[in-house]
Amino acid sequence: MNGTVYKSTGSWYTVKSSDGEFYECRIKGKFRTQGIKSTNPVAVGDHVEFHLENIGDETVGVISKIGERKNYIVRRSVKLSKQTHIIASNLDQVFLLVTLNNPPTFTSFIDRFLVTAEAYHIPVVLLFNKMDVYSEEDKYEVDYLMDLYRKIGYTCIQIEAKQGKNVDKVKDLMIGNTSMFAGHSGVGKSTLVNALEPGLKLKTAEISEQHMQGQHTTTFAEMYDLSFDARIIDTPGIKGFGIVDMEKYEIGDYFPEFFKLKSECKFNNCLHLDEPKCAVKEALEHDEVAASRYRSYVQMLTGEEDNPYRER
Repeated sequence: MNGTVYKSTGSWYTVKSSDGEFYECRIKGKFRTQGIKSTNPVAVGDHVEFHLENIGDETVGVISKIGERKNYIVRRSVKLSKQTHIIASNLDQVFLLVTLNNPPTFTSFIDRFLVTAEAYHIPVVLLFNKMDVYSEEDKYEVDYLMDLYRKIGYTCIQIEAKQGKNVDKVKDLMIGNTSMFAGHSGVGKSTLVNALEPGLKLKTAEISEQHMQGQHTTTFAEMYDLSFDARIIDTPGIKGFGIVDMEKYEIGDYFPEFFKLKSECKFNNCLHLDEPKCAVKEALEHDEVAASRYRSYVQMLTGEEDNPYRER
C-alpha cells in the first residue's frame, strides 16, 4: 500500500493511505542502519510503502520503503550532536512566523532558517505576527525588516492571528499546497492555524512571563488536511536553528543577494571576508547589502553556535 506520513511520534507513524484511510505504522528495523544520519528516518510528509500485519488482536502497518523526497527541512537534533532531525518533507512552502517581542525573533534566527530553506529549494513566506500589540517604534522596526527581506525576494505579510487580520492572504497562498508553519514557541503558529480552520482547535499556549518565551504546545510535527484544499504541517517551536551539512564556500550561495554579486568578486572562490575586490563587501559599504544579513553570514561561516536570543 502507498501512503503519506501525517504524524510521527518517534516510534509510531500515522500514515494516510492513497484510499484515504489512516493507519498506525512502525518501521522495519533496518531503516535505522542504512547510514541515515538523521535521528528520524521517516518524517511527516514522506511518501511511503507499507503493508499490514496482524499482531495479536491488532492490525499494524509496517513501513518498508520511503519514496524519494522532493525536498525536506532539517536542523541539528541537539546542540552538540552531529545528527540531524528532519522536521518535514515534500513541502511546497514554509511560513515562518516572526514576532518582535513576546517572544523576540532575531534576524540571526530568520537568516539561518532562510539559508536552510534555500539549500533545499523550499520557498519561505515571512509572516510578521502580533501587529496589534506593537508600539509605533515596533511597527517601524517591522516595516524596516519587511523592506529588507522583500528586496531580497521574500514575500512578507503583516498579520494579527488572534484578530484574524490578513489571514485570508495566508489562506490564498495555501490553496492546493502543503505548507509548514514554523517559528519559536509562542509566536502564534497554533493561533494562526485555528484562525484558518477553527474546527481544528489546536492547543495554544500563553507566553511564559518569566522568560518571555512560549510554552511548547506542539510536541511532534503533524500534518492536517484543511477544508479549503490545503495541507498544513504544524511543528514544535524551534528555539535555535543550526545549519547542517554545508561547506563554507556554499553558504554565501544561499543568500540570494550575495549570490547575485558573486560573479563580480575578483576571486571566484571568494568567501566575502578579507579578500580584495569583493563585490559583497563593497555592496555592504554602500548599504546595498544589509549589515544584519552580513553579520548572520559571518556567524554561520565561522561556526559560531546559534543563540536564538542574540542581539538583532
